[in-house]
Formats: sequence, C-alpha cells, structure tokens
Amino acid sequence: MVRERGSPQLDSRYGSEPDQLRRAPLSLRDPELRACVSQPFPTSCYFCILGVATLNRQRIERAATCCLRVRSEDFLFTPRQPNTAAVFVTMALVATVDGARAGADGVQEASRRSIGELKKTATLHLGKTADWVAITPDAIWVGSTGPFAVHRIDPKTNRQVAIVKLPGEPCAGLATGFGSLWVPLCGRTQRLAKVDLKSNRLLNLFNVGTVTAEGGVTTSLDSVWIIVDTKGSLARVDPASGTIRQTVRVPPGSYNPLYSDGQVWVTRAEGSEITAVDARTSVISATVQTGPRPRFLTAGAGAVWALNQGDGSLTRVDIQTRKVTKTVALGTPGHGGDISFAGDLVWTTVRKVPLSVVDGASGTLLCQWKGPGGDSLGIGDGAIWLTDYEAGTISRIELDDALARCAPASGH
Repeated sequence: MVRERGSPQLDSRYGSEPDQLRRAPLSLRDPELRACVSQPFPTSCYFCILGVATLNRQRIERAATCCLRVRSEDFLFTPRQPNTAAVFVTMALVATVDGARAGADGVQEASRRSIGELKKTATLHLGKTADWVAITPDAIWVGSTGPFAVHRIDPKTNRQVAIVKLPGEPCAGLATGFGSLWVPLCGRTQRLAKVDLKSNRLLNLFNVGTVTAEGGVTTSLDSVWIIVDTKGSLARVDPASGTIRQTVRVPPGSYNPLYSDGQVWVTRAEGSEITAVDARTSVISATVQTGPRPRFLTAGAGAVWALNQGDGSLTRVDIQTRKVTKTVALGTPGHGGDISFAGDLVWTTVRKVPLSVVDGASGTLLCQWKGPGGDSLGIGDGAIWLTDYEAGTISRIELDDALARCAPASGH
C-alpha cells in the first residue's frame, strides 16, 4: 500500500542543494528526472516513468532506480508484499518502453506471457466444471457442475473442507452477506440458494433467481439484489424471508449487479452501458456508457470496472463523477470471464487468456498470461484463485509470484 505525502527535492544523503547535483546519481542530474522525483508520490516515480516515454531505455531505467532510492520513504508495505514498490516501478517501465509494440488488438506484445510460467501452489479438482468464486476472510467458495454444488476451501491448508449439494446448477456470480453465501441457480425453476457460512448448510431456497446464466447477485447493507427477467427488473430481496421488497426498472438486457459505495451498479450485457441505483432510495442515479456488451464488474481505486465482452476491453467509471475515465484494451472478447480487484490491481480472466492484470491507478495493462484454463477468479489470502472451467479445477497462484514474473516482462 502506498501513502500520499510531500517530499524533499532530493535525498538529504546528498548534502546541500549545490552538492546534491554534483554527488547525486546521474539520473538525478537530469533536469527532467529531477522534476519528476520532486513531486508528491502518486505523480512521482511510477507516473513520471510513464511520462518520459520519449527518453531512451537507459534513461528510463535510471529513473526507475532513482525513484526506488530517493522515494523509498513514500512506500509502505504489508508483510506479505515486501517488493510491491519495486514491482510497480518496473512494470511501469516495461509498459512505457514497449508501448509502441502493440498488436492489432491494441495489447502490448511485451505484456503477453505464458500461463505455464506461474507456479500453482495447489490445484483442487471439484467436478466436471468449476466456475464462480467468492472470497471470505477464512474461505474460498467455488461452484461446480457434476456435482451441482458449492465447495468450501480452507486457504490456510489449501484443502476442501465442505461440499454443499444444490438442486440446480450454480450458473451465475456468487455473493456473500448476512452470514450467508448467495448462489443463483439455473434449471427448470430459477431459484436463489442461501448457504450458511459457518455451518456450511443449505439454509433455504428462495423462489427468486437469475434469468440467465452469467448473471449475478450482490448484497448491500440491508438487501440482496438480483435481476429476475430480461426486461431489466432489479429485485430488492429481503435476506431473511426471500420476499421481494421492491423492484427497480433498469435498461432491458441488464443482468449483473454489484454493490459499492452506496450504489448498486448494473451492467447491460445487451447494450453498452452501466446503471447506478441508489441502494437507499432505489432511485437511478446515473447511466454511463461503456464498451460493448459489459458483463462482469468489480470496484476499487475509487472506480467501478466493467469487463466488456463485445470487444474484450475494460472500462473504468469514476464512482464520484459517474464518468468514464479510462478504457483499456485487453483483447479478450467473448462469453464468460470474470474480474476482481485487490492490492490496487484489477485482475481479469477469460478462457485461453487466464489472467490479465491492470494497474488501478493508471489503467495500464501490466501483464497478460495466455494458455489453457481460466474463466473465473477471486483474490484472497495473498493469492489468486483461478478456475479452469473445462478441467473442473481451481488453482492457487501466489500474488507475489505473479507480480515478480510480470516485472521482467520485456525480456531484458
């Protein structure tokens, strides 16, 4: 984690201002780089490297070294991520230098890597297919077919500790809230399963459910929210009784809700927009244009992020202004996929491109791993939990390992 603060022009180790210029590393004698490191954190170092794209690789590398040395006081680390600052700076360097080598889909060639390079700490086989991941402080929950069930994994031991059988296919995004796991079921009758997070028991089946596969469910402070038809009926459900308290009409073809910062955000997969609904008043507060066919979404870094299935792009919507501030080309169009936010990074997955990671501050695509597997993911216990839908498995990949391997993506 990084904190914002003011900073001296140069490191005091180099003495007074005249002496500093003479004794400082070569990078600090460069006026462009000196101006860069004199700014408060978010605009210095990482962003300054992105801003000197006209400089050659050697000078940018000096900037990276300089930032790590001079700006070290501005970096705070969690015990699990001691190298986060170095990783971010190096990844920014790579994105800047190699930005010109973008493919036809707009994705930088240097960011593309093989999923096989990532070490899997553990892999668990759950069923015929494995899909949909939910994270709690002490568990990883995953849906499956063959059997229709949700599986509880203990992240401390990487072992499955419970299987909760279900009377239908868990066919849409999971959510947690009110001490329960909420599981939309597909079948002859769409229902919503309520699973107790402590006892791992199926508590109830409510006669309200998602109208389509790849839909979702979310929880606010007092309600469960789910789209129940193709007309855009967003149902506000009582978590105790399962009764629909209220119905809010959003654009037809909207299926995936996410609660964040007092708003329920709903993507319109049959269009190109996202709708914000005030969770207290149930009044629509904003409609924002996105890329084509937005589906899955997450929140973090002051924004809501939508994964657009139409062109495989990622849209950033500022929570405060309700405006699009960034569109990131991922080159991952098509059905399926998932998205999650953790550690100031946005992670996405689709089949055959199991992982992509985007910096939450700049919107820069840092790395993308291609190969078999993918389709849903979650971030928890310092790890990426990634399903291989067709193999019916979920694997644990340590975040530190993925970021460390992403850093030298340029191959230099």
